[in-house]
Amino acid sequence: MTTSQSTTHTAAIGSLGVYPASNVNASRAKTRELLSRAAYDLLVIGGGILGTSVAWHAAQSGLRVAMVDAGDFAGATSSASSKLVHGGLRYLQTGAVKLVAENHHERRILANDVAPHLVNPLTFHLPVYKGGPVGAAKLGAGVFAYSALSAFGDGIGKLISPAKAQAVNPALRTENLKAVAVYYDHQMNDARVAVMTVRAAVEAGAVVLNHAEVTGLRTTRGRVTGADLRDGQDHAEFGVNARVVLNAAGPWVDHLRRMENPGAAPSIRLSKGAHLVLKRKSPWKAAMATPIDKHRITFALPWEDQLLLGTTDEPYDGDPADVAATEADVTQILDEAAFSVRGAELDRSLMTYAFAGLRVLPSGPGGVETAKRETVVTEGSGGMLSVAGGKWTTYRHIGREVMNKLANSSGAVLAEDMEPMKSLVRRTPLPGVANPNAVAHRLLIDRELGHRMDPLTARHLATHYGSLAFDVARLANDDPGLGERIHPDGPEIWAQVIYARDHEWAETADDVLRRRTTLTVRGLDTPGVRARVENLLAQRVC
Repeated sequence: MTTSQSTTHTAAIGSLGVYPASNVNASRAKTRELLSRAAYDLLVIGGGILGTSVAWHAAQSGLRVAMVDAGDFAGATSSASSKLVHGGLRYLQTGAVKLVAENHHERRILANDVAPHLVNPLTFHLPVYKGGPVGAAKLGAGVFAYSALSAFGDGIGKLISPAKAQAVNPALRTENLKAVAVYYDHQMNDARVAVMTVRAAVEAGAVVLNHAEVTGLRTTRGRVTGADLRDGQDHAEFGVNARVVLNAAGPWVDHLRRMENPGAAPSIRLSKGAHLVLKRKSPWKAAMATPIDKHRITFALPWEDQLLLGTTDEPYDGDPADVAATEADVTQILDEAAFSVRGAELDRSLMTYAFAGLRVLPSGPGGVETAKRETVVTEGSGGMLSVAGGKWTTYRHIGREVMNKLANSSGAVLAEDMEPMKSLVRRTPLPGVANPNAVAHRLLIDRELGHRMDPLTARHLATHYGSLAFDVARLANDDPGLGERIHPDGPEIWAQVIYARDHEWAETADDVLRRRTTLTVRGLDTPGVRARVENLLAQRVC
């Protein structure tokens, strides 16, 4: 079982394959026809950020690419992260200087060139308490080295006094606080970045379908050459043929490997990371990263006008589909946050959402908290390449690396066809790339008299869609009812539901409420809201 989502791409089927024809979304039936009748160079199974990155780069290289997922795009691990685009401060203590420098490089490319409309700068405060696991001098040197590895592009890491830190974050607990180290990274809405990457893959020529579960693998002379699938929406069965199949099923990667070879040994282990979302009681002008022990840091992050807390790091042996934040997770996260955050900010009545995801780690000895966060790549007996793990920050780099492995594996089936990859534009921006401040300004001044957009909504659209926010705004211009807020306590408008349905492969209420918008994480997905979203989804024109 994999994770999957829906489809949006019109193409013409000819004797030589599939050709992009327009940006208009095809119906699921039309997409199934495209997938089942054409012959693809690459079938990507798994629409998390890793699979999506490979599909994007492969389509840019001129390959005929199909991508399917059993659930929604980024429906599992990829939308359950800590929402950070970061260099990885903790890697410095293991001596991984080159890794941190590479992470910083990718972080700055994402923030400056690829997704400046979706990736935002964030200042971090790292409090040093008396008796804590790390001393002030060591942390001061660490954050300076961390910023040096980023060529001081975001500022210089330094130590500040408790008084200065509390002026920035009134919620900071100052009892026994010796100093605060300051460093700089970025954050994002992971689900939105993932959806934009799917769109980039489609615009490059890929054909994609979510909510389509793999039920079996197709083979030709012992080699994996496609997959049989079942549509999760209407249960229609169909298949996809491809010269090469990439298994990017995330936590389900070994499940798919056993379809290829029932005797395949485990290649990964799983670690659960849980998070909480709370309403904010006071301004947060910086995030907090508090050392819990020599290996772990707990975060308190201002995110989507809420407070995001986490994360945990525990071995997980259950069904990936059942992963969830438990009462024990909630207690642990709140208790650890209380090391540095005042109790009034952590009242359970402020909780709006709790979620958990699974990190995919290499198999091996030792605890999950010390395991390397690296990408696991294996090639099966049938030539299927399986890939899992890695970091959100370096997802573009991982996509390119997997492409290189595809060229050199599976009997080099795609080697000649991937020659164009050598000349790829290295910093291709995601759709909607724009200055969000300029987009928000335009949204405010371009409205007709008497229909001025709410500033919070304008800002929200600009920072989640970039220039594509104008397409959402046009829906509200054409139908003023779609310009109304979905819930009075959130910035989203009903036009976003229509846009998600028609342009972002949203098939279910959760696709809209949890991943295309922030209504679920804000605790605003009431029964009434959910019912109307389901009604609007049912009105899809096929």
